[in-house]
Amino acid sequence: MLIARSIALFAVAALLEIGGAWLVWQGVREHRGWAWIGAGVIALGAYGFVATLQPDAEFGRILAAYGGVFVAGSLAWGMAADGYRPDRFDVLGALICLAGVAVIMYVPRR
Repeated sequence: MLIARSIALFAVAALLEIGGAWLVWQGVREHRGWAWIGAGVIALGAYGFVATLQPDAEFGRILAAYGGVFVAGSLAWGMAADGYRPDRFDVLGALICLAGVAVIMYVPRR
């Protein structure tokens, strides 16, 4: 149950951080305005709170593992929101990152 909760929290964190960064990008680079930028800043702030809800208490471990989720999630977001098509090396890299997440977060420790 703790692993499922942790995975769900990583997914929510990724939606908030990647979505927030995308909103800021749209607001600035695509000239969509301050409302988009503001929504992005709020989402990025919410991401920080979601990260604190992880069952593990080690900040460094959580953020290191989240880095792998961020990599894979960013590619997925690009596919869904911008029509980006990752090549096989993008996919391989994302899978390696997710394997790293599994090792960092879910391998049993003493």
